[in-house]
Amino acid sequence: MFHKEGQKIIFVTLLVVVLSVFLVDHFITIEWLRTGLMLLAVVMLVLILQFFRNPKRNTHANENQVLSPVDGKVVVIEEVFEKEYFKEKRLQVSVFMSPLNVHVTRYPIGGKVVFSKYHPGKYLVAWHPKASEENERTTVVVENNSYGKVLYRQIAGALAKRIVNYAKENDNAKQGGDSGFIKFGSRVDLFLPLDTNIKVKLNQKVRGGECVIAETGN
Repeated sequence: MFHKEGQKIIFVTLLVVVLSVFLVDHFITIEWLRTGLMLLAVVMLVLILQFFRNPKRNTHANENQVLSPVDGKVVVIEEVFEKEYFKEKRLQVSVFMSPLNVHVTRYPIGGKVVFSKYHPGKYLVAWHPKASEENERTTVVVENNSYGKVLYRQIAGALAKRIVNYAKENDNAKQGGDSGFIKFGSRVDLFLPLDTNIKVKLNQKVRGGECVIAETGN
């Protein structure tokens, strides 16, 4: 199953690959070169298909838990001052996605979308200290009765050229449901209440919509 954001790119890539294989087969007579170019075209198609895959996830909805919004590796767990929405200290958990990860963004909690904003910006590498403030990004806040407000921020990286955000203010968010996509990038930050019980460790690999990032401290 492939994500709808990749349909046009997959179609164009497929046409390019088919045309390339035809031209190589017709014009290239050197056997090793012909085989190599054909394999290269097929590999390109496979990479595009893998990038836009959208596997089903077994989400167990729980208002007292925050699920990972994306697939990837936990690269930050720290107390920070969140400047944009809360304007107070929060626990930040960041998940970095490699080009080989699924890049679907999912709602970390269920509830009501109370804030959603897009910010144009730069394309610094995702692990750059200023990426969360200067890169292209979207900020979304979801609120429910048990957990309160949770902010998640999609952040573009050096390769990402478009962030897709489906969350709109006053939408009803379904935990684990599709909330966006980052094309060819790269990181999502979560900002949680200070009394949150963090359930992951640095460098731990997580799966979007399934892995529990934190539980309410109440």
